[in-house]
Amino acid sequence: MKVLILCTGNSCRSQMAHGFLQSFDQRIQVESAGTEASGKLNQKAVKAMAEIGLDISGHTSDSVKKYLNDEWDYVITVCGGANESCPAFIGKVKTRLHMGYDDPSHAAGTDEFIWSEFERVRDEIKDGFWKLYENDIKPQLS
Repeated sequence: MKVLILCTGNSCRSQMAHGFLQSFDQRIQVESAGTEASGKLNQKAVKAMAEIGLDISGHTSDSVKKYLNDEWDYVITVCGGANESCPAFIGKVKTRLHMGYDDPSHAAGTDEFIWSEFERVRDEIKDGFWKLYENDIKPQLS
C-alpha cells in the first residue's frame, strides 16, 4: 500500500498526516510532498507531534516532482482554507481524496492561541486519518 499526502508547502499538515498514517501501520509506505515545498519542517508541527509521542523531525520537505513517476494507491490532499488551491497530482493513482484542514502556520494572535491551533489541527488530522485507515485502508491490507 502506497500513500502520498500532498499540500502546498509540505512543512506542516502533510507532515503531521504522514506521521500519523505511518504510525498506524508499518505496512503502509507513506510519503508526503508539496507543490511549493518549503524545504524545511514547521518546528511547531514537529513539537505538536512530539507532544503526543510521534517524532517527525527526520522527515524532509519534498517537491511533488519527486513522486510523479510512481504509482500510488492513494493520493490525499490536505490543504484547507478558501485561500488555498489544492495541488493536482497527474501521476498514476488508484484513489484520490481530499481531506481539508486549516493551516495552523497562518494562525495569528497570542502565542497561546497559535499553539492551540497547532494542537487543534493536529488532533483533527489524527482523527480524520484514523477513520480513513480503519474504514478504507486497513481492510485492503488483510
